[in-house]
Amino acid sequence: MILYNVTVNIDDDVEQDWVNWMKETHIPEVMETGFFVDFKMLKMLSEGQDDTGSTYAIQYMAETLGHLETYLEKAAPKIQKKSIIRYGTKMAAFRTVLEEV
Repeated sequence: MILYNVTVNIDDDVEQDWVNWMKETHIPEVMETGFFVDFKMLKMLSEGQDDTGSTYAIQYMAETLGHLETYLEKAAPKIQKKSIIRYGTKMAAFRTVLEEV
């Protein structure tokens, strides 16, 4: 199993809108691509003293690395662009890929 983790820091003033949008629009759109079999959305509870906003991890599970690579090539750019258009500099994201052992 391959875990595609997207860590997002979101500004406080748009956090609730972002959470709703993720649950109602973005995550369902990612899952509808068919490249993932499950997901989790988690909120980081411990933040550094200088951190602003809130940090979340969205974890998508793919059966194979090939599924993830195909998603990243064919679907991700269009889906990610919608996040950038909607939230711009009010969010920062970084992505990691992990393999279950």
